[in-house]
Amino acid sequence: MTSSTPQGAGRRLEDAIAWAVRNADGIVAIVVAVTVGLMDVLNNDMDSNIVSGATLLVLAALVYGTLTERRRRMADIRTATAGTSRAIEDLAMVRTLSGAEVALAHERARRATTRWVFKGGTGTYLRAVTLPESVLEAQRQRRSLSMKIDIINPADDHVCAAYARFRSTFGPETGGGFGEWTVERTRKEAYATVVAASWHRQRLDTLEIDIHLSSVAPALRFDLSDTCLIITQDDPSRVSLYVERDRPLYDYYVTELHQSREQAVKLDLREAVPLADEPTVDEVRRLLDRLGLPLPPSFTDRDVGDIIDKALRAENPYRR
Repeated sequence: MTSSTPQGAGRRLEDAIAWAVRNADGIVAIVVAVTVGLMDVLNNDMDSNIVSGATLLVLAALVYGTLTERRRRMADIRTATAGTSRAIEDLAMVRTLSGAEVALAHERARRATTRWVFKGGTGTYLRAVTLPESVLEAQRQRRSLSMKIDIINPADDHVCAAYARFRSTFGPETGGGFGEWTVERTRKEAYATVVAASWHRQRLDTLEIDIHLSSVAPALRFDLSDTCLIITQDDPSRVSLYVERDRPLYDYYVTELHQSREQAVKLDLREAVPLADEPTVDEVRRLLDRLGLPLPPSFTDRDVGDIIDKALRAENPYRR
């Protein structure tokens, strides 16, 4: 107790000195006014010039104090205005896209990127447009391309059922649906993305591609390139979001998508067996077995044929 008393007294003294410095103008005015007032009361013969001068000094101190307070308020206003401007600028970093603007934004994002990060459900648009077009662009420009794909795990019954229910909630006419979303269809679509990634990787030496399988059914789809982030939904009638690089939200999602992949199952595509230009059913079965993602026993050769078609001849689900 005794050791803390001097510290407390010292802190109170520092606070008192700081308060006196901030209010020096007012203290001067009060001291002068009290001093002259007492002198005037105690000494009736005081010269009127002294009183008048003291009065002017007090008024000058008050005016000085008023101007100082005004400067402080103006500084606070400027600080608040700067904060508002930054907030408005941060809001402007996100703009909405609709209709054909979404496809155009994706096209521009693919032109000069060396990486593409995707997180979504089964990757239908990725197979139909993003993956093949990005590979072609990389071939044309003779540059490397790194792709990280995060989709639901087709071997996880619960996540496939959850995603099928989510897509079916809006009906088959929305969400780019070619028919009803069932658990079986969901599995086939996800398996097809794995096959497509392996097939393209074997045809472009400069393509580095990773597949991550998640046990969480997403409601949004994320496409991130070197220049922007595009956030879309499965219903093309709803607006999408566009975030430019070097904006805080872009950096936030770089971290968020990384963390999502860290919690997913990663497939090692280096273990993939070779696939022909037109893969056979046996090749696909061996591929998925080698990757540790075997097909369900109930899948027939016809089902595997559907997976091959979805992998290499996927239709753009949002083409109008």
